[in-house]
Amino acid sequence: MNSVNPKQFNLAVLAILFSSTMWGLIWYPMRLLEQAGVNVVWSVLLMYLAAAIAGSFYLWRFCQQNTSQWPLSLLGLALAAGATNIVFLVALTEGEVVRVMLLFYLSPLWSVLLSRWWLGETISRLSMLMIVIAMTGTLIMLWHPEVGFPWPNGFADWLALLAGFLFSINNVLSRKLADVAMEVKTTVVFWGVVFVSILVILVRESPVPDISISLWLGIMLFGGLCFVAMTIAVLYGLARMPVFRSSILMLSELVVAAISAWWLTSEQMSYLEWIGGAMIFMAAYGMAKQGKA
Repeated sequence: MNSVNPKQFNLAVLAILFSSTMWGLIWYPMRLLEQAGVNVVWSVLLMYLAAAIAGSFYLWRFCQQNTSQWPLSLLGLALAAGATNIVFLVALTEGEVVRVMLLFYLSPLWSVLLSRWWLGETISRLSMLMIVIAMTGTLIMLWHPEVGFPWPNGFADWLALLAGFLFSINNVLSRKLADVAMEVKTTVVFWGVVFVSILVILVRESPVPDISISLWLGIMLFGGLCFVAMTIAVLYGLARMPVFRSSILMLSELVVAAISAWWLTSEQMSYLEWIGGAMIFMAAYGMAKQGKA
């Protein structure tokens, strides 16, 4: 993998935080689209399809220039990214949101294990402390006694756990493919989500939404802009820092989601949620301040 200078590392931190912020806010337009009669899988398909079409030129050029050296990891990245998106969203629609979120946000633990085994990344004591602080903050934010011990209990729970593991695979593969052009990885991720979305729609026999042409085009335009920016940002960041560090920075998504839900809806944040969010923010800040080593 290429070495990363301090300026690139700082940009990588900002890219991860930008993407996490966007992901923490994306629930709101998805909810609005659900109210307009477009279920979440169809919304994801339309948004990513527009983004995939826009980036296909770069993928076609890559295929022409690397016909005998197509990295198998790119296929894994496509499938992992596609499955992560869909499995997580299906789990949210079919299970208890608190349990699903709790099980999904165990993903930094899987990232640590995978990055050590797959990439040989070493973790300093200070970084390990930040991981513990972040995971403790996550448990504080999402733990509710009434939902029981955070262990899979039913189909939706297992989907959430699977989504978190797939997300970790996605992160590790992105890091492993650091030398592959950003445009190629981005487009591969888009088509992976499109492919898995279509499979889910066919398996679930989900009907085509009865909406106007203008709304169809609006969804595709919105997705084409937002998901391109979000995916490029996260892939840029993942390629330039250890996976365990990027995984902790990504937990800022949880803080953004909780605050935006409190701001945009009638949901209230408890003092424990504020404390947990502060711990995640502190851990993310500590990871960013340590530099690239």
